[in-house]
Amino acid sequence: MIMLKSWYKSAVITLLLLALCLPKAVYADGSAIEAAEASDLEVLQEVLQLLNDNNLEGVQREEFIENAIRGMVYTLDDPYSDYYTEEELQEFENDLNQEYVGIGILLRYVQGKLYVTEVLDGSPAKAAGVRKGDVITSVDGYPVTSVDDIYLIQGEENTKASITINRGGSKLSFQIARSHFALPAVSSRMISAGDIGYIAISSFSDQADEEFAVHLSKLRKLGMKSLVLDLRDNLGGYVESAQNIAKHFIKDGVLMYIESQNGILEAIKISEGSSLNMPVVILTNEWTASASEILTAALRDNGIAKVVGTQTYGKARIQNIYSLSNGGSLKMTIMKYLTPKREDFNYIGLEPDVEVNLNQTAQLITAMHQIGLTNMEISGNPWELDINNISFSGYLDVIQDGSKVYASSRVLAALVQGQVSWTANTGVLTITEGSGKKQQFKRDAGSVKILNDETFIELGVFKKSYPNVDWSYQQGLLKLKVKTK
Repeated sequence: MIMLKSWYKSAVITLLLLALCLPKAVYADGSAIEAAEASDLEVLQEVLQLLNDNNLEGVQREEFIENAIRGMVYTLDDPYSDYYTEEELQEFENDLNQEYVGIGILLRYVQGKLYVTEVLDGSPAKAAGVRKGDVITSVDGYPVTSVDDIYLIQGEENTKASITINRGGSKLSFQIARSHFALPAVSSRMISAGDIGYIAISSFSDQADEEFAVHLSKLRKLGMKSLVLDLRDNLGGYVESAQNIAKHFIKDGVLMYIESQNGILEAIKISEGSSLNMPVVILTNEWTASASEILTAALRDNGIAKVVGTQTYGKARIQNIYSLSNGGSLKMTIMKYLTPKREDFNYIGLEPDVEVNLNQTAQLITAMHQIGLTNMEISGNPWELDINNISFSGYLDVIQDGSKVYASSRVLAALVQGQVSWTANTGVLTITEGSGKKQQFKRDAGSVKILNDETFIELGVFKKSYPNVDWSYQQGLLKLKVKTK
């Protein structure tokens, strides 16, 4: 979602001005325009009065008005324009600034288990003693049997969730009060081997640009020489936040082009910014949208960054929010934007320079290769991931069949800087290296298994094909290490 933070500040619009959304006749002398508008308003008022006085369904006047507004907005056939009540606007702004009510945990449901992948600092769950890696088995007495059971943990502020967890074979129970909390928009890591910085921006909130500046400064003081910028799952936010972040990369250049109702392209330029002067890789996926796409395109088109991941969402439109006299708000698309190279990618998305689909761990490994990390040690399980002993958001799934251990083919291919392809009718999986060399693994020979539409390769066989990769699997923890040739 793209919103304006300071441009075109929200103006108060009365209900009468909503008539401006209606078609207007054009007259040579303009003398009949006001009369036409008055006639339009009279019809609307007439219908409203008839419905209000005679409906048998008990519908109130306020609901008629709200639905009339929604009808006008929906006539635009624009998925980004909408009408919000006061409560709906508050929910929208809370989502934009990542403010939620809950117990403060992140979850992943896989192979019949609901894992706690992160316990947020300062959260009720943290205070209660919930830990990363705990498996939630029941909520309020209801057993967890599907991914939909995640919603059992949600609820109103100041209510309690009763959860039962399995921790290393021990059964533990917690009563946790749901409360209001906010997620930080920016987080960072430093991989000292290679002096590689990593910054993830989860939302372009009203504080994201300030948070980014703090994290960037910290990494530069630690000696960062290259940067991975993670914009995956970032649905956007305020344009000004994205623009302020872009100023840390672009000294002078075009951020984007905008086009309003007049059809004239206008360049939005950055001046008096600064050059980062180091290699940059941006991570994207199908939920990289809106303001995230502004930043991605700006850094790509200005020759600053390479993009790794999947094609982005494709939202190249900007909205503003206008306050209405009834307490509601109108969110309306007011302009479209194009990349610095004048690409309109709305409903299409931005293509990555290096495509890595479906597996976020494989995307991260590929980004690390692209930024120059050669010696890599990966360890993880279904709820956590470490690269060179630094924790990242991600996971390593395995299949164990007797003494054989199978790992994700996408992760393994990324580790050896190859591309994976699967031919279902022959049951053959192929990894193609950058040099064009191919290695094949056959399902009939027991080298490949499939789980949830993902292919896995038996690690013993993989090691024979790639002797520079070492692995171990103990107590549910998979470790992978690639040696520099």
